[in-house]
Amino acid sequence: MADLTSDFVTVLSQAAAAYRGQKATRPTAEILVNALLQAEKTAKQQRLNYGFESLVGKWRLCFATGTKKVRERGGIVLGKGLYVPKFVAIYISFSANLERGLGKGEIGNQVELFPLLLKLTGPMQYTGKKNLLAFDFNYMFISLFGRVVYNRKIRSGKVESEDFYSQPIAKLPFFAFFLVTEDFIAARGRGGGLALWIRET
Repeated sequence: MADLTSDFVTVLSQAAAAYRGQKATRPTAEILVNALLQAEKTAKQQRLNYGFESLVGKWRLCFATGTKKVRERGGIVLGKGLYVPKFVAIYISFSANLERGLGKGEIGNQVELFPLLLKLTGPMQYTGKKNLLAFDFNYMFISLFGRVVYNRKIRSGKVESEDFYSQPIAKLPFFAFFLVTEDFIAARGRGGGLALWIRET
């Protein structure tokens, strides 16, 4: 576990509390990005390893930065990162599939913007090595005003589920988690963007 007295943990805890509406001052985007970078550096230096079971559950996206490409192209828009507006609920969830083996299961990515709900799901595997979680979305569900309008497999899945586990991680989308606590998780995506999620209670 990270040294929980670290400044970056305090900043990230403060951001999570403020986002939940608790009495806490919301750190600026710049301060939050610096805290995320510090957490990532510490995880590499201390070679921190997190077990998959600590990721299992549902998490709400609180803050994200753009990918490197977006930052270079648009400069200011997402470069410094932004808090996800409260009226848009974006969730990521991880569940284990013990039949498939340790660290294997399903990922879900869900966006709720009333009256629309969009959910993507697919297989995932967590290697533990460098805290990498590889995934692929192969199923889409869309509902409008609570009525299902789309519910089937999608072609954007890079590989068939059965074939997924034999793919090298370098070919798949992934998250590299660098901080995992009871309350929040932080990772860098394959495209270079940083994200902070808070546990959905």
